Amino acid sequence: MKPSTANRNSAWVTYGTDYQDMAMRILTAADVASRIPFKNARIALKPNLVLAAHASQGATTHPELVAGAIEYLQANGFHNLTIVEGAWAGGRTQKAFEVCGYQALRKRYGVELLDTQQDKSHTVNCAGFPLNLCACATSFDYLINFPVLKGHCQTTITCALKNLKGLIPDSEKRRFHTMGLMKPIAHLSTAIRQDFVLVDAICGDLDFEEGGNPVQRNQVFGFLDPVLCDAYACEMLGYVVADVPYIGMAEKLGVGSADTAILRMTALGQPSPIKEEEAKPPSRRVQALARYIDAMDACSACYANLIHALKRLDEEGQLRRLSGKVCIGQGYKGSKGEFGVGACTAGFDCTVAGCPPTATAMYKVLAERCGVK
Repeated sequence: MKPSTANRNSAWVTYGTDYQDMAMRILTAADVASRIPFKNARIALKPNLVLAAHASQGATTHPELVAGAIEYLQANGFHNLTIVEGAWAGGRTQKAFEVCGYQALRKRYGVELLDTQQDKSHTVNCAGFPLNLCACATSFDYLINFPVLKGHCQTTITCALKNLKGLIPDSEKRRFHTMGLMKPIAHLSTAIRQDFVLVDAICGDLDFEEGGNPVQRNQVFGFLDPVLCDAYACEMLGYVVADVPYIGMAEKLGVGSADTAILRMTALGQPSPIKEEEAKPPSRRVQALARYIDAMDACSACYANLIHALKRLDEEGQLRRLSGKVCIGQGYKGSKGEFGVGACTAGFDCTVAGCPPTATAMYKVLAERCGVK
């Protein structure tokens, strides 16, 4: 049965560096406790632990977010909790559990860890497309997905929909690639209902699932609709839905809506300039893109969107045509200038409005300045 898409256009965003508190704020604002069918419901917590790497590298879900969710759920009387995941084919989930901090969560909160690489599997008809799923994938009463918002070398972006791959056996992960990824990812989402999506948008990688080029944005999002979540993720990383075919496919299959015009985003607080002591050292790739930026007290979310917009121009071979630097940050409030992004540069001759503007909006204006038609 296709999940209902009614009244699922609400979303929430918060900013900061206290990740555990941020998760609790999102879940509280969304009143997730009232959405869970009964107190003894079996609740799955699905992070992205694609490999054994610390979350600061931009590939895996920060354990603090899952800790915040566990504390929220336990405080509301829900104790039948399982952290469920399977590392990528060839990787070891048990090692990822340890390195990524999830064994520590098990010990602290008494929750179960379920390694899908050790689970049985069975074939499920996913909207007319048979796929092999882990036995646990459809056994939970409520699923909270914790994807990392990041780029991907094959699917352009990865977020809510693709994160479900951790609930299929390794043999099926390999088969997904032989089928081109897009269609099986879309159909998988018809069989596994995501009840809530808590997006780790703290420092996802610029363009690679394994991490190594993290882009600090210090955001956490909450979504009810995974398709709407991924459509919005495209805008955050400088793309449109058509660039990621599985999103439109999932929409046609009735999983959710890809129309971000219907999105009702509630901000729980405002972004603030990142403190010097909290800034993570940028990778060489991010440093190379940052040469085109003149930042003064920039907020991490706005700065991250600009990095992704510049990255897309660079991929198209157009970035070298950009003359001058792009101004960004609260230090430009009330100032005059030639070109900037964000509400703080509203007084400039040319600016991209928004607080923060999406990477897609930035890209469009930057492309025009580079003469891209």
